[in-house]
Amino acid sequence: MGSCLLRARRTAGLVEFLLPDAALASGFFPFPSHSRLPPATLVPGVPIMPDLPAILETVLGSAALVSAGVLAYAVRAPSCSLLAPSVHRGSVTRPAIALTFDDGPSEATPRLLEVLARERVPATFFQIGANVRRLPAVAREVAAAGHEIGNHSDTHPLLALKSPGFIHRELARAQETITGATGQTPRYFRAPYGVRWFGLRQAQQSLSLAGVMWSSIALDWKRQAPGVVSRLIEGAVPGAILCLHDGRILQHRPDIDVTLQALRELLPKLMVLGFHFEKVTDILCPTKN
Repeated sequence: MGSCLLRARRTAGLVEFLLPDAALASGFFPFPSHSRLPPATLVPGVPIMPDLPAILETVLGSAALVSAGVLAYAVRAPSCSLLAPSVHRGSVTRPAIALTFDDGPSEATPRLLEVLARERVPATFFQIGANVRRLPAVAREVAAAGHEIGNHSDTHPLLALKSPGFIHRELARAQETITGATGQTPRYFRAPYGVRWFGLRQAQQSLSLAGVMWSSIALDWKRQAPGVVSRLIEGAVPGAILCLHDGRILQHRPDIDVTLQALRELLPKLMVLGFHFEKVTDILCPTKN
């Protein structure tokens, strides 16, 4: 018959507790049958009681680690909608890909528009409100070329640890700026750095914005063109939403030569593979293809 007392033995400076059979059967005790915990005082002939503060510290520490992991996943994972509803890919039933560009408009955006026009490729541009106020004519040029415009916040802040009021103001001012400059009211929002936070769900709902992340990101601000192309080719699957950049946050006259070179090489290769290109709206709601 199994003992009802907690037994222990000292191993390598620790006390190794041997849990009673009844405790194991109950499933209540949160440790395996041979749990190694910080030492308790051993008195010969006296049943050993566990060091409850040490047990609580272990349990709470584990819970904190799990909570931190869940929060990190909710904040950064493109496929997660815990903090705000979002999508990261479109329909997988058709060979369609959505190209998206963040951080514009910039002085280099017209050069990128020329590449897209040459290949007759539509795209979605997630624009920053402050950049639109600085370059309203470029923002209008994007809209006039038939591309879709999304909201990428007003000043591109890291939303983590920001208040719900701050988050709402960032989205609302960008929404107002983009609408006023281009005549398009954005339907989609992409969080700066891909970081969501508490309060974003309510801000998106109040402004009728749907969150859009990505299935593959180019890293075109730090990689060379061949690396960008290979990364995006690897991520090219039906319904993929690819993320590139036509600006560099709030930088004036940014160097996006890597993006332009990669795009010139990427588009023909994806077409040879049988893909065609759609705006975010069309890849999420494929009614015409």
